[in-house]
Amino acid sequence: MHYNNHRISIHQFTILVIIYVIGDAILIMPSIIALEAEKDAWIAAVFSLVIGVIIVMVYYGISKISPNLTIIELNKKVMGKFIGTCISFLYLFYSFLYATVALREVGDFVTTEVLPDTPIEAIHILFLIIVLMATRLGLETIARCVEIFYPYIFLLLIIIIIPLIPEINLDNIQPAMEGGVQPIARASLTFITYPFVELVLFMMFFPYVNEKAKIKKNLFQGVLVGGILLVVFTTLTILVLGYEQTSRYMYPGYLLAQKINIGEFITRVEIVIAGIWFITIFFRITIYLYFTCHGLAQALNLKDYRSTVYPLGIIMFVLSLTISPNITYINEMSSIWPFYDFTIGLFLPALLVLVALIRKKFNGL
Repeated sequence: MHYNNHRISIHQFTILVIIYVIGDAILIMPSIIALEAEKDAWIAAVFSLVIGVIIVMVYYGISKISPNLTIIELNKKVMGKFIGTCISFLYLFYSFLYATVALREVGDFVTTEVLPDTPIEAIHILFLIIVLMATRLGLETIARCVEIFYPYIFLLLIIIIIPLIPEINLDNIQPAMEGGVQPIARASLTFITYPFVELVLFMMFFPYVNEKAKIKKNLFQGVLVGGILLVVFTTLTILVLGYEQTSRYMYPGYLLAQKINIGEFITRVEIVIAGIWFITIFFRITIYLYFTCHGLAQALNLKDYRSTVYPLGIIMFVLSLTISPNITYINEMSSIWPFYDFTIGLFLPALLVLVALIRKKFNGL
């Protein structure tokens, strides 16, 4: 069941991957990995990028079992209708839960850093309305929208990075590997799962890309560009703030932007980093919700996914307010999230491949 208006170009697909990888990680990831790896957070970031690229290439390989099927359709074909649908619901719950958590992050960030007197419910409603509109308009519209915004994201990143270069202190990353390999490995676990393993959801979009022959190359490029931007930003945060300050603050990227002061004239540009974050997390939540709605329609054989958008949006709003008491609670669960990610993003795809190989050997798929 494919919708005709859900076709995207290979260029749009690449940009979607880049923006999805950057996501909300640009604001909170430096804090999470600095807490574990301390001065070696940049090593953990580089190592994670290498592993992340390999994992994403595996996803592409899995999709080659049936290139014209989404992950939901592939589950049904390989696992059988009943078991395949049950496994698909695990993916759908995963994407919906992460959409809800990301929406809560938006609310917590705005009420903590930008508009402290505004009720979090108001922030959630306003942000969710835009997400629901984008989801209903479909993949093609989302892709065109991200195509318009991505040059500005890069421009804003450059505006942030260049003025901070004189603030760099190389002592903040020396000596290297003082704590050994274990802290780096623990930090890498989060960095690998958060942007990269979650790209398992893009197996929903492979069938809708116009030039399928170029998917592998452009998927690689998208992951690499997005990953390098995260590595650079994480490294810059450690170099300027030091690991202690980075790990202490919930949003070190925001604090980093506050350091910018050009001739006592250009200051307080932290809203620029907030702007980047709002754009990237908007697309990330929209992709999560689109996956959930479109996947639910495919799992239940509905004619049109749009009928699921508003009901799921209402559930998402209520759940975003009850899912945790505050952002600290969510961040404290960062030691648990990677195992959930690995279950959905590595174990289930591995099971799919195993069953496909067995079926191919014995009776042909």
